[in-house]
This record gives sequence, C-alpha cells and structure tokens, in this order.
Amino acid sequence: MAIIKPLLGNTPKLGTDCFLAETSVIIGDVIMGNECSIWYNAVLRGDVNSIRLGNRVNIQDNAMVHCTYLKYPVQLGNNVSVGHNAVVHGCTIYDNVLIGMGAIVMDNCIIESNSLIAAGAVVTQGTHVKSGELWAGVPAKKIKDVPAELREEEIERIARNYVKYSSWYKDEL
Repeated sequence: MAIIKPLLGNTPKLGTDCFLAETSVIIGDVIMGNECSIWYNAVLRGDVNSIRLGNRVNIQDNAMVHCTYLKYPVQLGNNVSVGHNAVVHGCTIYDNVLIGMGAIVMDNCIIESNSLIAAGAVVTQGTHVKSGELWAGVPAKKIKDVPAELREEEIERIARNYVKYSSWYKDEL
C-alpha cells in the first residue's frame, strides 16, 4: 500500500479512480484530481508548500515532485505526464504537457499547455516555456514548436495510456 502521510495538519486528498503504486509516497499538502496515477517509488512531498494535480496526471516511476518553502508551490494541470526519474520542483505546468524521463524543472518555472520538455533536459529557475514549445538540453532551450502529430502521438497518447495502464493494476486488486 502507498505511503499516504499527513503532516503539519495537512492530509493528502485523492480524486476518484486514482492509482497509487505500493511504493509511492504522498506527504502533506497534496490534492490530486481524478484518474491520476502515482507510480513505483514516485514521491509527492507537500511538506513545505502545496502540490496540486489536475485530472489524469501521471507521475511515473522514481519521479520527485517537491516545492520550495514559503515561495513556490507545484501546480500541474490536466493530462500532464511526468516521466521516469524526473524532478518537478516549485513550478507551474499547464494542461497537456509531457515532462520527459530524467528531466528537471526547477523553481518558479512556467510550462504552458501543449509543451514538451525532452528527456534529460534541465529547465533552469524562472524559465517560461510558451504554449506548444519543445525544449531540450542542459540548460534547456527552445528547439522548435511541437508539431501537431507529436502533440497527438506523444503528449496526448501518453496521458491516455497511463489511465489505461493504471486500470490494469486496479483490476488486479
């Protein structure tokens, strides 16, 4: 069973039809929407500020979501995928965004809708990624606009698939 830990008077709140892997950890001031999935060894640590997830957010294996004390909460929109081993820290991510495997999104960043942060990218503090942009590299820079087929075949497909994958696990319970 996942670790769901109240802290400092804040108890995580889950939407309907969410999947929490047995080794996931959700602490403190965390509120998630419906059909979210938190995968193996993923951590959402709402101890020093708040974490808010929209609907159909997936936080994949070994990812970390954290915030900055008294400064930067985390806000994730709908249909956001946070890839394996990614770090999302004190930032705002709008709807239909893919954060690639091993990517890092730092404090006070804004990632607008329909954007893609490539695997391994490091989005440095205070960066503003405009809607529909693809960023990659260390430090991350805009590579190009996200083509429609990439948005549909990657960003939207991955969000949909993780709702499906989590249903396989829930069906086994």
